[in-house]
Amino acid sequence: MSVPVVPRVTRYLWVLLVAGFAALPVSTLSAQQPTAEQARQVLRSRPDLVTQLRQRIGASGLTPDQVRARLRAAGYPENLLDDYLSGADTTRVVTPNTNVLDAVRLLGIASSEELDSLTAVSGFIDTTATDTLDMVGLDSLARDSLRRGLVRPQLKQFGLDAFRSRTTQFEPALAGPVDANYQLGPGDVLVLVLTGAVELAHTLEVNREGWIFIPQVGQLYVANLTLAQLEDLLYSRLGRVYSGVRRGPDASTTFKVTVARLRKNQVYVVGEVLRPGSYQVSGAGTALTALYAAGGPTDQAGMRRIYIRRGPAIVDSLDLYDYFLRGDARSDVRLQTGDVVFVPVHGPRVEVTGQVVRPAIYEMAPGETLRDLIQAAGGFEATAQGRRVQIHRILPADRRSPGAPERVVIDIGADQFVTATGPAFPLVGGDSVEVFGVSKRARGFVTVRGDVWMSGTVGFSPGMRLSDAVRLAGGPKPDVYLGQILVTRLRSDSTRIQLRSAFRDTTGAISEDLALEDEDEILVFSRTDFRPIRFVVITGAVRRPGRLPFRDGMTLRDAVLMASGVTEDASLKEAEVARLPDDRGGGVVATTIRVPLDSTFLFERDRDSAYLGPPGLPAPSRGAPTFELKPYDNILILRQPDWELQRSVSIQGQVRFPGRYSLLTRTDRLLDVIERAGGLTSEAYPTGIQFYRSLNHAGRIGVDLPRVTKDPRYRDNLIMSGGDSVFIPEYNPVVQVGGAVNSPVAISYAPGRNTDYYVYSAGGYSSRADKGRAYVTQPNGKVESVKRRFMLPDYHPTPLAGAIIFVPERDPADKKDYVAIVGSVAQILASLVAIVVVLRR
Repeated sequence: MSVPVVPRVTRYLWVLLVAGFAALPVSTLSAQQPTAEQARQVLRSRPDLVTQLRQRIGASGLTPDQVRARLRAAGYPENLLDDYLSGADTTRVVTPNTNVLDAVRLLGIASSEELDSLTAVSGFIDTTATDTLDMVGLDSLARDSLRRGLVRPQLKQFGLDAFRSRTTQFEPALAGPVDANYQLGPGDVLVLVLTGAVELAHTLEVNREGWIFIPQVGQLYVANLTLAQLEDLLYSRLGRVYSGVRRGPDASTTFKVTVARLRKNQVYVVGEVLRPGSYQVSGAGTALTALYAAGGPTDQAGMRRIYIRRGPAIVDSLDLYDYFLRGDARSDVRLQTGDVVFVPVHGPRVEVTGQVVRPAIYEMAPGETLRDLIQAAGGFEATAQGRRVQIHRILPADRRSPGAPERVVIDIGADQFVTATGPAFPLVGGDSVEVFGVSKRARGFVTVRGDVWMSGTVGFSPGMRLSDAVRLAGGPKPDVYLGQILVTRLRSDSTRIQLRSAFRDTTGAISEDLALEDEDEILVFSRTDFRPIRFVVITGAVRRPGRLPFRDGMTLRDAVLMASGVTEDASLKEAEVARLPDDRGGGVVATTIRVPLDSTFLFERDRDSAYLGPPGLPAPSRGAPTFELKPYDNILILRQPDWELQRSVSIQGQVRFPGRYSLLTRTDRLLDVIERAGGLTSEAYPTGIQFYRSLNHAGRIGVDLPRVTKDPRYRDNLIMSGGDSVFIPEYNPVVQVGGAVNSPVAISYAPGRNTDYYVYSAGGYSSRADKGRAYVTQPNGKVESVKRRFMLPDYHPTPLAGAIIFVPERDPADKKDYVAIVGSVAQILASLVAIVVVLRR
């Protein structure tokens, strides 16, 4: 069974392709047209549809074998959907074609409406198409532009958006009021209510023959009657039974007839629509209702003349542009059962780009011109030139001759624009109309920059002078430089000339008031711009040392304030100021001045003026004279000698009073701190002391505490430093063996035994062990290693209780060349033998 392939590419793919090439520089686009393969890659780089299909197949509940069996039964290749089944390689580039979509529809995994929605959003390309760029389905304008490598704006076909959005607003309600012109037919349900002298209500259904039955009144034929005509008929028939029913104010009984439920009409929508077929629409439904139910027109559909056939006759035609452009739905007739809505192929199409309100592709009705096209596009934008339009036209086949150009460019000039929307110039299908914008170059201004209050452009008028432009810019600032004003002028040959003037004073009076020309540039200078940046530098015992801007009259106290005050260790007796010398002879680069300070430089005080900081060296409370600074002074706030905050150390473990202790002097030692902590407890193991120093990231330090306790003058009685940490553990009667041994384990401590004893107690050295590099970390942190001695037994350290033995692995790259070693030894022995023989002779 062969499945027909219907290659179709939505215009959304054209938009995607345009967007991809629009990201390239203009020069690149003009110099190199996209190849066929580049176009395919852009069109196929949309994984959205593939992902949606995989999700829908996975959610269908069908196993891969069931999917293949159903495909085989339907005549499709059983592996057609393998790339979309669970377990498929998701890294492969997959491009769904029409065969895939037809198979998905056939299996019931997605409906036609859902697939149309997916392809309208994601877009897909039929890989079975034979066109060079796989562009079957693109309109002729888009296809032609793509082949020429021209990247147009992202134009859409006008009017299609109204049918692509999913909404129910076009579907009339099956219940509710209808207008008086609604024609009744079989299936409608009416409600008749009588009030007044008679209180009755009847529900009346129009039967297949078009009759309704009213109790006590009888049958009435209402098919094809409007509500207004039915009301006239009821006045006559009800009046025969109920005497109070009559027209006029003297009626004692009134009635009201409404449509409670509308019938459904069976209509047919054929031609260029997304889903042609038969549809049931409301009795109040129109041609637009049927079009929307069928998914709307395709990209190839005509919108200017949609036919409504009733039997053999055409009862009306619908121009969708009347509805889209003017909201005129008068030609949108109500449908009846059996009506056929036919959408033909589109007529001539023209695209309009540039400075119009709604750039798009429009279908032209017979007799429409350029003026109609611009009106349909919403007219000119405010930025449109409005006096020139250019038309790119492909000549008809009957006007082409061999060797002659097939394209022409037509300019519609200013003399042809008699109206705001252009002349009635005839257009032909395939025309591309471009509406030009006004020039981006602004005219009628001069530019004032620099030391004025409102720098920027000001409007130019004939006869304007330099003083006028400066005044419009707000006038000069007080620090304006009076000596010169520069005026730059653009000449007709695109070169520039420099003109000059000057201010008389800061009010803006100008000595030579130049006459200005359009686009002149005026530059006003500031005296501040010519001044050097003056500063002072403050360092030492201040919270924010650094460079400070200099101000006339600035004092030392001002500088300290700007540096956020002095720190706790500041010396308030005097400060040193380094100043640039008046005489640089003899290599002098600075002179120093000692400036007295007092306690008023301590700004952090309470309400009683008591200083809130830590104690320090005394300073005079008052009396320091004000010291005025000069530019480039370097201020040094001295620090108090030997001043610092407390140093604290931590001692934990087996001491009587563990905790954090502050050092009393700079020379406090380890034993002093242990004694302040109450000494060692009876469970303490001094050999295992853990001493850590954070200063300079020293880390753990090996200390022989038992010897220190016996001899306080021993070198391990270290002077303590702030941040030191001491931990005295309990006795640990094991030795830990790790690394390249056969069974890493903890071994009971055996006094006097060396490393070999403990290693062999842990199973011995492994095949990867480097015996010569084994080492022991003693419990006090000291590290001892095995020492190889020539012609003597190796030295093996003796671990203490709590020690750790580690045997490293041998480095695979560290291989010894025993053949070379033996050769070298043999050469040495041979040389020695030769020497001995020579000496004996």
